[in-house]
Amino acid sequence: MNDKKLEAFSKLHVLEVSRVESFEDWPFPASSACSIAKMAEAGFYWTGTKRENDTATCFVCGKTLDGWESEDDPWKEHLKHAPQCEFVKMGCPEKDMTVDQFLRIFGTAVKNNIEKNTKDFKTKFIKENETKVNEFICKQP
Repeated sequence: MNDKKLEAFSKLHVLEVSRVESFEDWPFPASSACSIAKMAEAGFYWTGTKRENDTATCFVCGKTLDGWESEDDPWKEHLKHAPQCEFVKMGCPEKDMTVDQFLRIFGTAVKNNIEKNTKDFKTKFIKENETKVNEFICKQP
């Protein structure tokens, strides 16, 4: 795989290692219940900022959670806030998945990512072209 394809794959955060690497400024230590390792194991990657550093998003369902406390269990919080998530419903970390389970989760993550990108593109396109469309409509007899 060339570097460009590998980078695109990494941005999906499908592999636990890429989720771990995403955490730049996580406020909790490795000894806490919601450590970086445990967050990544439960499907989360870091989507925070320097100002809001306790924000993480699931790579499968896209659920974003913030306001984490050091004693929060990432698996329990994930299930509580996104019970429909295929990854959290499976309830097993990457290291314990079968190949079939991994491929199903990978497929779901890619599908959800494509749907999100398509929706974002459509919204942006409509917003950027709204004036042109309205001008066109007004010129019609």
